[in-house]
Amino acid sequence: MTEKALRLGTRRSKLAMAQSGQVADAVSQVTGRPVELVEITTYGDVSREQLAQIGGTGVFVAALREAVLRGEVDFAVHSLKDLPTAQPVGLVLAAVPEREDPRDVLVARDARKFTDLPRGARIGTGAPRRMAQLNAYARAHGLDIETVPIRGNVDTRIGYVRKGDLDAVVLAAAGLNRIGRSDEVTDFLSVDTVLPAPGQGALAIECTASDAELIAALGELDDPFTRAAVTAERSLLAALEAGCSAPVGALADLLADGQTVKEMRLRGVVGTTDGSTLVQLSTTGPVPATHEAALALGRELATEMLAQGAAGLMGERAH
Repeated sequence: MTEKALRLGTRRSKLAMAQSGQVADAVSQVTGRPVELVEITTYGDVSREQLAQIGGTGVFVAALREAVLRGEVDFAVHSLKDLPTAQPVGLVLAAVPEREDPRDVLVARDARKFTDLPRGARIGTGAPRRMAQLNAYARAHGLDIETVPIRGNVDTRIGYVRKGDLDAVVLAAAGLNRIGRSDEVTDFLSVDTVLPAPGQGALAIECTASDAELIAALGELDDPFTRAAVTAERSLLAALEAGCSAPVGALADLLADGQTVKEMRLRGVVGTTDGSTLVQLSTTGPVPATHEAALALGRELATEMLAQGAAGLMGERAH
């Protein structure tokens, strides 16, 4: 008698299906049980409004979480950058697998790099965070660009470039890698130019807090370094009281001396979308050995950023 299949709740987009499929294979390997994908439509998938207007990327998460809590699925996979920073009662973040490339990338006409774009180039992105940093970089380096708010899946966004509506679009490297389209990237944006969204490139696997057996099995997929990094990044976001659609970038990376990992550096940025004002700071400390230490790293940097005026740059504060 084969064991009952585990049900994995996923959004229906090509990217969500791809990353959920990869997780399903890994979970199947550690549990020895088949995993079936259960497609769930979220409000964020059917609404055509600008994301910031309908509550940011958290709208993609709510329906999946409800399905887990109602017992319609056993667990769910999210892009970690979409998760609101408050953990809901009854659910646990059972695993954060090893992170993909956290960088943002450019897909531009004529295979151009960011610095080779024509004067007045129109760059599409739905993220105020990307707009703020691209515009700040352009101002500092004498480039003339216009950032244009867009929505849609990867095909839709790249389609704007192919059709000539836009000169370039900015996407997450991890998403293109996961759907096998990284060959369309024309420029990888250095994290010194554009800091990614907190948690970008990482996945979150969530299940009910009461299912100890499943929590233990999923925990085998957890990568402690990735978890520490994204915990620090999300702690910074929470301490700034910013939602997932606020113009906040953050990245924690490990600093190694040869083969030995010595420290973790956390960088944060917040800015006005026109790029006229940025608060950008970093802090370095021992690699957090506990969840609390990772949270503290994020809070400390947020406190410094708030002291330098970060609060006034975020527009609407998240409530």
